[in-house]
Amino acid sequence: MKEPLFIRPLSAEERQTLEAGLCASDSFIRRRCQILLSNADGHTAPKLSVMLGCASETARSALRAFAVEGLECLNAKSRRPKNLHRPLLEGEQAEQLRALLHFHPREFGKSANLWTLSLIAEVAFERGLTGRLLCIEAIRQVLKRLGVDWKQAKHWSANPFLRDARREAPQSAVRAGGDNAGIPAVAWRV
Repeated sequence: MKEPLFIRPLSAEERQTLEAGLCASDSFIRRRCQILLSNADGHTAPKLSVMLGCASETARSALRAFAVEGLECLNAKSRRPKNLHRPLLEGEQAEQLRALLHFHPREFGKSANLWTLSLIAEVAFERGLTGRLLCIEAIRQVLKRLGVDWKQAKHWSANPFLRDARREAPQSAVRAGGDNAGIPAVAWRV
């Protein structure tokens, strides 16, 4: 069983502010004021949850917030995630990933005839496009963000027109040297 939480004794000004908050139109403020005033009167979080019809963790979080922030805990905080996920591959790397699809998997030492998402992830990691081996969902999302239809793209290397176009590409369109030698700097578009 969790240890009961109690807030510090309220000053007259704090009690007056909390009592005024009971009439607030915002339900968040009203609920927090109810929790804090009831706790100041000696009720524990489990009893508050029964009295007010909320979860006991809601009462505990309100009590902890008051202990840290004081009356500032009456203002609702942003619910936006603190850490936003950045795209795994951006710009040049994403374009190089798209360009991989125009090569046959056998050109990278793979025994498959068609690309699979896991095979693309493996080759991208081996070629240094990604810092770690990505899951197939991450690869699928990168391709989707690039506007590549995966069901068509996995057949690009098998398309003789595209293979011939790649072989006839001007040398300025092909990277020289480095880990990405032979991968076009610009993506071929169908």
